[in-house]
Amino acid sequence: MFTLARWSAVSAMLSVALLCLSVRAASSRPPNIILILTDDQGYGELSCHGNPILKTPNLGHLHAQSARFIDFQVSPTCSPTRSALLTGRHEFKNGVTHTIYERERLSLKSTTLAQTLKSTGYTTGIFGKWHLGDEDAYQPQRRGFDEAFIHGGGGIGQTYPGSCGDAPGNLYHNPAILHNGRFEKTKGFCTDVFFGQALRWIDAQRRADKPFFSCITPNAPHDPFVSPGPEYDRLFEGSGLNTNQMAYYGMIRNIDDNVGRLLAKLAEWGLEQNTLVIFMTDNGHSVAALYNAGMRAAKGTVYQGGVRVPSFWRWPERFPPGDRGQLAAHIDVFPTLAEIAGAKVPREVRDQWDGRSLLPVLKNPKARWSDRLLFSHVGRWETGQAAESKFRNCAVRNSRFKLVNNTDLYDLQNDPAEARNVIEEHPRVVAGLRRAYEDWWKKALPAALESEHVTGPKVNPFKERYWAQFGGGPDDAWLQRMDPVLKFEPRRTRK
Repeated sequence: MFTLARWSAVSAMLSVALLCLSVRAASSRPPNIILILTDDQGYGELSCHGNPILKTPNLGHLHAQSARFIDFQVSPTCSPTRSALLTGRHEFKNGVTHTIYERERLSLKSTTLAQTLKSTGYTTGIFGKWHLGDEDAYQPQRRGFDEAFIHGGGGIGQTYPGSCGDAPGNLYHNPAILHNGRFEKTKGFCTDVFFGQALRWIDAQRRADKPFFSCITPNAPHDPFVSPGPEYDRLFEGSGLNTNQMAYYGMIRNIDDNVGRLLAKLAEWGLEQNTLVIFMTDNGHSVAALYNAGMRAAKGTVYQGGVRVPSFWRWPERFPPGDRGQLAAHIDVFPTLAEIAGAKVPREVRDQWDGRSLLPVLKNPKARWSDRLLFSHVGRWETGQAAESKFRNCAVRNSRFKLVNNTDLYDLQNDPAEARNVIEEHPRVVAGLRRAYEDWWKKALPAALESEHVTGPKVNPFKERYWAQFGGGPDDAWLQRMDPVLKFEPRRTRK
């Protein structure tokens, strides 16, 4: 016969058991994932990496709490990096060899990270820059994203012949943003707008108790260099910087403020422990004469200043903070997140990967990690000139040596600034890297040419959609400016 005291004891035991089951279920649930990818922010544009002028306290806080790769490689420019990150393979294998002229479009044959995570039960969203095709078939909603809040082209206000272009007259302040197929006229600086929308969406997923994958991809600090506001200008008064440099640093300081805002909300909402926050950038910086952490060159090159970027991974209690010296790259993001999410990835998708999962070294900095080869090529050759560009602006490297343009060898272990050509001193190394590059080129080139001779539409899809929604349209003068013979619209020359 149960007494009241005995029933209370049994009830307490049941409560403890249910609590343990609940905790176990919560700990076994795959994490929410937030990937922050900024645009043209170099490795040196962080105070935690030694920048003497720019202060980034919130990114410094994230750095201190993260597993961070100190030799993390990406592609030399925007679309290529985004393509490789989302597919786990070199951009050429996705048909991406440029940032414009239809050669920025992610092949419809490629499977994306977002598609895989969505099939695993995640809800997915992207907020900011897409730059992998502006025609409907290439838009993020067709590539695995449930929520898309993006600008067009390679940057707000950019326009090029063919399909790559943003809404007409768009500016960094108060931009018109395409939100799930409809334009919204926003208020505020673009980075604030993108983070604000991402936070509202994350809050909605939290309330619905849905695991989420959020890509926050501001177009800042890509040029044109537009200050977020006078409060940011004042931070650099008397620093000796020119107007563009002050605006560039101001844009990064604004990113830092938004990262702080995001981290604070995750803590407030109780999401901090089971949310993986990743911060990285898409290529090196694009502003000359600024701190570059001792690296050679910048965006648009295969030197370290063009392809080495920050890579912070924070998942409290799962990834011990500290440096990871292993050679890692953007092509590793898909395999890593798929493993973390417990995704069942079909063999045909895994077979497309050039990357590998970083999970072992994220969990243990001393985990075994075999050496590897990474291949870089700027692309951007003139149409029909791929073969002639084989050894132009290219590199193949392992964890120590890098062969550039088939003529210069750098010992990165002893010469991280890539200042001394040691090709005559290591003939066997050179021979091995040359063989590897030849094999890679033969395999990558056929897919790289997928969009080589595609003719784009006369009117950019984003403009056409904008005019259909709000009225207006192109006049003859605008169409003349956009004639492909002219190569680009005279008023918009940035990539």
